[in-house]
Amino acid sequence: MSRIGLVVNPTSGKGRGATAGARTRERLTAAGHSVLDLSGASLLDAMHHARQGVIDGLDALVVVGGDGMVHLGFNAVATTTVPLGIVAVGSGNDFARATGLPRHKVDGSVDVLLDALGHARHRAVDAAHVSVPGHLDGRWFAGVLSAGLDAAVNDRANRLSFPRGHLKYLRALVGELGAFKPFGYRVTMGERVWESAGTLVSVANGPAFGGGLRIAPDAEIDDGQLDVVLAGPFTRWGAMRILPRLYPGTHLSHPSVDVVRATSVLIEPTDAGLAPPVAMADGESIGPLPLHVEVHARAVRLLV
Repeated sequence: MSRIGLVVNPTSGKGRGATAGARTRERLTAAGHSVLDLSGASLLDAMHHARQGVIDGLDALVVVGGDGMVHLGFNAVATTTVPLGIVAVGSGNDFARATGLPRHKVDGSVDVLLDALGHARHRAVDAAHVSVPGHLDGRWFAGVLSAGLDAAVNDRANRLSFPRGHLKYLRALVGELGAFKPFGYRVTMGERVWESAGTLVSVANGPAFGGGLRIAPDAEIDDGQLDVVLAGPFTRWGAMRILPRLYPGTHLSHPSVDVVRATSVLIEPTDAGLAPPVAMADGESIGPLPLHVEVHARAVRLLV
């Protein structure tokens, strides 16, 4: 019998997270596993419970919700031997899509967990660590860190109650474009430095964010690399035209967009444009620039 920690976001999928969490617990218990509910009154509270559970010797951690719950799971298990299971019932589920895990199929997701637990099977995937330069502490993320117009749109979308999925991001985009002006950046990627006014700076461990925005369509979650997407100083009209192209990933063909692969990235603000917005990762607020991002190859064991 395994000791499994369970963290549920009850608000995922317009409240369906609570039902999905109850079903997940029911099936794991029926299969003979001991399930500890580590959900908290807030994301921070739940993250503390999950980390403590890992320290106390869980055999696995299972999160129920969207990419925010995956973010929590990565911060609990990264660099440990405790595997992470995902029941994806959120609005975006970009990480589940990137890994081929079921989405909005609770029983299908639990079938994957039970099979993986029964055969002690996991997939080692990369995790990205972001911190303030010179500080040892920081946060892990699974998918994409955004530090440009995409971050401002993400932050606005988080505050909207409707509509769902990518339509929410389109509504947020319209709101942000009204006062948009390019931001000032210095991005250091190994020996390469990009210093410019810019529209987008994203550091991608996975290919998508925001419910299907394919910011870095060629990014892979187990290649030990980060895909850094850099977009120059678009006008407001130019930004309005380029951002919808993130859905199919065709923005990469634009001459003002570049992708650089790196294992370590330093993003700093400059006076070449406006101060960049607060950075976001996996849909969660990280903090203002400067920030340092480093990939840790195969730092998370994913139940598949």
